[in-house]
Amino acid sequence: MKKFTLKSVLAIILLSLGIQFVGCDSKTRTVQKTTPVIVAEQINAIPTYREPIVFITGVDNNTSSFYKGAKTYFEDKQFEIITEAYSLEEVVLWLNNNFDERLYTDIHIVSKNNFWKGMSLETTVEGKAITSGSLINELSKGSFPKLKAVITEDTNIVFHSSELSTNKTLIKVFKNILSADVSPNIITSPHYTIFGGQFSPYYLAKPYYGFYPTAKSPGKVDLSKEFAKKYPNEKEVDWYSALNNEDERFVGDAYTTQFNIPVEFKFTYDGEEEVPYFENAKEIITWISENEELSNKMKVYNIPLNKFRWNSKTTKDKLIIKGITTALCVLKPIIKPYGNLEHMAPEIDNLRLYVVD
Repeated sequence: MKKFTLKSVLAIILLSLGIQFVGCDSKTRTVQKTTPVIVAEQINAIPTYREPIVFITGVDNNTSSFYKGAKTYFEDKQFEIITEAYSLEEVVLWLNNNFDERLYTDIHIVSKNNFWKGMSLETTVEGKAITSGSLINELSKGSFPKLKAVITEDTNIVFHSSELSTNKTLIKVFKNILSADVSPNIITSPHYTIFGGQFSPYYLAKPYYGFYPTAKSPGKVDLSKEFAKKYPNEKEVDWYSALNNEDERFVGDAYTTQFNIPVEFKFTYDGEEEVPYFENAKEIITWISENEELSNKMKVYNIPLNKFRWNSKTTKDKLIIKGITTALCVLKPIIKPYGNLEHMAPEIDNLRLYVVD
C-alpha cells in the first residue's frame, strides 16, 4: 500500500522587476525592485488509503470451521479483522463510523451462501438471511443506512461467499447499497468457497448438484449414474468415488457435502370450498404442477418435484403441504493447470475465478 502525504503548490507571480541604469559613464547603477505578490495558493490534497479490512460475519457450529479458517487466513495476511458485524446494516454503519480520512481500498466480507437458503449474512441486526427478496424488502422500508463518501471508484468489495456471482439480482442490490458518491467494484465468485482446507487455507471448487427425496436415497451407484448423465462433459470426476468422499484425500480430489432443502405451503379455505385431500405424494406433485402459482414458485428452485419427499395435512379449513429434498454437492477443487499439484491461488484479479461488477 502506497502512502501519500499532503503537498502544497505555491504559485508566485512577480509583477515586475525594474532595473534602471543611471550614469553609465560613472559606472553607477541603481536597481529598483518590486515586492513579490502572492496571487494564489492552491493546496492539492492527495488522499491516503486504509489497509484491507475483513468482516467475518458468522460463527461456526460444531461441524464447521469456515469462519475460523477465514479468520486465520486473513490474520496471516495481517489484514484488519472485524468480528462484530453479522448484518449488512452493521457493515455499512461500521464503515461510516470508523472512517478516519483514510479511504477504504479492499473490503472483504466473509459469509456462507446457499442458492436456496440465502446468505448467513443478515439484512439488519437480527434480521432475515440475505436473499435478493429479503434485501429488496428491507430497502423498501427506507430506513437502511447509506454509505458515506468513504470509498473510491477503485475500492474493491469482495464477497467470499459460495456461488454468489450467479445471483445477478442480488449483486445489483449490493452495488446500490454499497455505493456512495462513486460506485465500488463488487467482486464475487461462481465457485464454492472453502476456508481451512487440509491442503490449502483457502481455495475454490466447482460445484455439481444432485437431489433425492430426503430419507429415500436410491443409493450411491444410481446417484453416480444420475450425476454422469446430468454432467456429461465432466470427465475428470469419478462420481461414485466422489460421493463416498467427505473431504479431499489428496489435492484436487473431488468430494461431497450435503444439506436439506425444505419447502412449505399453507392454504386457508373459506365457506363451502372443499379442502383438497391427497392419498400419496404422486397426487401432491400433480396438484402442484397444475397450480400455476405453486408451479412458478417451485421453478425458482430448479429441482424436479419428484426429488422432494412430500406430505400433506388437511383440517376443516386448512391445507398444509410440506416437501423436503436432500442436496448432494460434489465439489471439484480448482487446481493449477501446470507445475506442481496445487490449488489455484484465489486471487481476485483472476477472471477465471472471480467476476467483477
